[in-house]
This record gives sequence, structure tokens and C-alpha cells, in this order.
Amino acid sequence: MTDAIPERLRSNSGGLEGSATQRSGKGTVVDGGKYVYCIIRLEKPREFGNIGIGEGANSVYSVHYRDLVAVVSDTPIVIHEPTRENVLAHELVNETVMREFSVIPMSFGTVFRSEEDVSELLRSTYQAFTDVLDKMQDKIEFGLKILWDRDKVIAEIERTNEEIRRLKDEITRNTQSSTYFARMQLGRLVEAALEISSNQYVADVHETLKQVAVASRSNKPIGDRMILNAAFLVERNRDTEFDKKVRDISRKYEDLLTFKYTGPWPPYNFVNIKLKLERAK
Repeated sequence: MTDAIPERLRSNSGGLEGSATQRSGKGTVVDGGKYVYCIIRLEKPREFGNIGIGEGANSVYSVHYRDLVAVVSDTPIVIHEPTRENVLAHELVNETVMREFSVIPMSFGTVFRSEEDVSELLRSTYQAFTDVLDKMQDKIEFGLKILWDRDKVIAEIERTNEEIRRLKDEITRNTQSSTYFARMQLGRLVEAALEISSNQYVADVHETLKQVAVASRSNKPIGDRMILNAAFLVERNRDTEFDKKVRDISRKYEDLLTFKYTGPWPPYNFVNIKLKLERAK
């Protein structure tokens, strides 16, 4: 599966320096800023409730340029620390909006000086945002992490790999005479077989899920037990099909692998908007 996102919106958006400001230094607070959560299409003004980031759950509402909308809340112009509370508030807004709209999620902590600056962002990147929204129309993201039980996988390898089984049996029968080199050879064979098995499991999962997914993106596994850390972009009306495929493949490997399945989410892994921020003097 391949990416569906224009390259120009995957990294820092050009021409936006100075349109957003963050102030560093303790106690530096300026009123009037706008925290931007995501971009959607919407013709009429809309309020999304008092669910915004910051103390008191700020009101979340729309800022418009033509048919593009930035979903924002009022904020002092400060650097928002990625605390659990702040990150959850950011995600809550995006997930709330996502229930009704296709969204382009913005990076955590995106703050603009004024509503006019937000409108200028929409104006200056109108075509690029429109292109991405066209591609993200009615699409959602699911996350899938797969962990294996290494000991069980090794036992399965020893059961099915004739060369490894024979060498292990020889070492076990001849404990006194088995050499260091024979044990080293067994270790190398097992490690190579583990890598092959890991690749086969991952390939099988991708082959199964690509039937109902638009695209996928693999992220770096976390820890020794994780063999897959991936995100899948799925048509909203095919979410139940995707759920079924995940259940089917997890049952296939239920004795060896643990599946951690999350979502639906906004397409965080498929749209990455990072603005170049100008630090105030």
C-alpha cells in the first residue's frame, strides 16, 4: 500500500513563518491567541462545545476562509506543554470533530496570534489543504501493534524447522561432548529463523488488511516483543470489514501473537502538518 498524501504537506509547510508565534520564558503570556486543532470543510459557523485545551475547557469553534475551516479555541500565546491533560484535550477535540467531518489534524501545540492569522493560513494554503481533504474524504485511521511470545515462537520453530530440531536433539543427547561451536551454530540458526518468522507474520498481516485498507504506514516497533507498529487508513464505510479482518488474523495467530488494536482516529499518521514557528522577541 502506498501513501496518498501530497509531499508538500508531509513536512514543514513553506511560506508560513511568522503566522504563528510561541513565547518562551516563565510568566510570558499574551491574550488573544488561537489554538488550532484541525482543518475541515464547512460552509457555516459552528461551535463544538466547551472541550478545548486549557483551564476551564475553552469553547471550540470554527474560523473560516471560503469553504475551509480551522477548528480553534481561544488561548494565551504560550507554549502548551504535552502533559497528559493537554494531549487528551487536543485528541478529544479532533475525535469529536471527526465524528461528522473528514479532518486534517494539526500538530499538538499549534498557536496563532489572531483569528486573522488563522484565516491567512487557510488562504495561503487553500489549494494544498483542499487537495489533502479530497484524499482524506471519509477516511479514518486505525492503529495496530503486534507483540509476540518469543519462547512460544522458538518452540514452534524448533517443532517445524528440521535442521534446528536435529541440531538441538544432538546437543541435548550429547550434553557432555557438545561443543561451544555447536551451541553457537544453534543460536545463529534460531535468530535467523526468528527474523524470518517475524517478517512472515508481518507480511501476512499486511496482505490480509490491505484488502480493506486504503494505505498503511509502519512505525518503529517499541521494545523487544513488538514486531509491528502500524497505522492503517480505512474508508469510513468499511470500518466493520476492517474490524473483521483484524479479528480473523488475530485468531490465526492467537497462540503466538498479541494484537493491540486502536481507533478510529483522525489520520495522524497520513497527514503531518508542522508549521514553522517564529519565536517572539
